[in-house]
Amino acid sequence: MSVTTAEHADQPPAPGARILYGLASERFCARIPIGYARDHLVISQGVDADGAEQLVCADPGASALVAHNLAVRLGRPVTVGSGDADSIVLALDELAQRLNTHSDDSGSGGAGSRNDVSDAIGDVDEQDIEALLKIEDRDLLQTSGRAPIVKLVNGLLFHALSVGASDIHVQPLENSLVVRRRVDGELEDVRTLSRKLLEPIVGRVKVMANMDVAERRLPQDGRAVVAIGPSEVDLRVSSLPTAHGERLVIRLLDKRKSQFFHLENLGMPRALRDRFSAVCVRPHGMILVTGPTGSGKTTTLYSVLQRVASPNRNVMTIEDPIEYELPGVSQSQINLRKGVTFATGLRHILRQDPDVIMVGEIRDAETARIAIQSALTGHLVFSTLHTNSAVTAVTRLIDLGVEPYLINDSLAAALAQRLVRRKCAACDGTGAIAGEPCEGCRGRGLRGRVGLYELLVMDDRLRTLIGSGASASVLEAAARESGMQSLRDAGLDAVVAGVTTRSEIDRVTLIDDSETPAPCEPDTATNPGMPKPTGGEA
Repeated sequence: MSVTTAEHADQPPAPGARILYGLASERFCARIPIGYARDHLVISQGVDADGAEQLVCADPGASALVAHNLAVRLGRPVTVGSGDADSIVLALDELAQRLNTHSDDSGSGGAGSRNDVSDAIGDVDEQDIEALLKIEDRDLLQTSGRAPIVKLVNGLLFHALSVGASDIHVQPLENSLVVRRRVDGELEDVRTLSRKLLEPIVGRVKVMANMDVAERRLPQDGRAVVAIGPSEVDLRVSSLPTAHGERLVIRLLDKRKSQFFHLENLGMPRALRDRFSAVCVRPHGMILVTGPTGSGKTTTLYSVLQRVASPNRNVMTIEDPIEYELPGVSQSQINLRKGVTFATGLRHILRQDPDVIMVGEIRDAETARIAIQSALTGHLVFSTLHTNSAVTAVTRLIDLGVEPYLINDSLAAALAQRLVRRKCAACDGTGAIAGEPCEGCRGRGLRGRVGLYELLVMDDRLRTLIGSGASASVLEAAARESGMQSLRDAGLDAVVAGVTTRSEIDRVTLIDDSETPAPCEPDTATNPGMPKPTGGEA
C-alpha cells in the first residue's frame, strides 16, 4: 500500500490548527476503533481526489508505522499530515460522543472503582429494555452487573453529559419510572421506563457509588468517578425512600470545568468585577456570596480562591461536598457521621494558621459566630448564605444572632447572584436555522447560562443604618443610592445587550414596584410557535 508522509501530503493542517471531523471521520472510525485512533493520535480528514485517505497524526515518529497499518486495514493508499495532539484528542472525543461508542476495554469495575462509562455505551434501545425485563434474578448484586443494566445506566449518564446536564433524576411513580435531567437549570423528561426497572437501576448506581445495596429504608449518599475517554466526571449520588420506591438524584461534576474557575469567565460586568476583585484582596474581613441552590455560588468562590491563592498564603476550606480540587488550596469536607460540621471544621482550621478561609455555607448561629470572629482576628473569610439579595445577607446574620456591631466590624461585601439561560449563539435565540431545528440548542433557542450579579460593598452610611436597626428595604435604598445595581437591573441590561430574553429575567428576578411590567407573552425559545415577548426584548 502507498503511504505519503507529511512532506508530500496535499494540504496538511497548520500546526496547532483545530482538527475537525465530518462524515469521512465517522466512516473512518467505523472501520478503525476509536481506542486505536486515540492511542496513536490519528484521525482521518477524508479521501482526496486520488482515492487516498488523508490522515492527520500527532506523532511524526510513529506516523509511518501507523499509516502502513491503516493502509492495510483500509485497503487504500494513505497520506499523512501532522496535527496538534490536543486538537486530535478533542476531535476524537466529539466524534465518540456523536457515535455514542468508545472502544476502550477497561470494563465497569467494582464498587467504588473508577468506572469506565465507555463500556457498553451504545444507545439505550427497546431491545435493551426487553432484555432487562426478562431478568428474573432477585439478587441485586447479580442483576446490577448484567450487561443490559450496565448499558442502560451508562447510556443515561453518557447522554446526560453530552447535553451538559448537571443532574439526573430517577423518579419512581405508581406505575412507571421517569428519568429526568437538569440542563441549564431546567428539568426535562428524558424517557419513561417500566416500573420493574427501578430496582436494577438503583442497584447498579449503588454498586458504582459504593452504597449499601440492601438498605432501602434509609437515605444514603455515595460517590463515584467515571471516565469518558481521557476525561473524568465525579458522580454524587443521593437516594431517598419514597412511597413508590427509592428515588435517585445523581449530580454530575465534570472535572474539565475546573479550568474555567476565573473571575473573567463568570460574565461579570467589568466595573462590578473590578470592585469585587478589590474587596477580595483585603487582608481580612468577611465576604458573602448569596443566592438559591444552583445559582453558581461555589463557582464564584472557587474563582476567587484561584485569584487569592499564592505560595505565601495559607488558603483552607471546609465544604460539603468538595466539588472540585483546587491547586494550592487545602480542602476539607464535613462528615456529620463523625461529628465534623462546618462549625467544628472551622475551629480546627483556625488552628492551622490560615490566611484565607472558605466556609462552604453558614447554616447556623455557631458557624456564623465563628466565621465572624475569624474575620475580626485577621483572617479573610469567604462563605455563602441562602438569601434572596445582597442586602438580606445582613438581616439573615442578625436572625442567626450576630450582633449588628459585629457585622459592621467584619462584613466587607455581599454578592448576590442568579443564573439565567443565554440565547443560543448559533440560531440567535430563534431555535431554528434555515427552517430546521437548531442542533446546538435542540430547537429551544437557549443554550448555556450567564450570571446576574448584585454587589453590596459596605460603607459608613450602611454601617450606621445597620447599627440603628434599619430594615432591609431601607438598607437596599441606601445601597442603590451608593451605586449598587439590583439583580433585576442587571438582567434588563443583559436583555438590552441581546444576551438573554425578557422571559428569563422575569423567571428569576422580582419585578420592582416602580417598574412597568412587560406583556407576559410566552417566549418562542421555550414555547415554539408562540409569539415573541415584547417590551424589552433585545
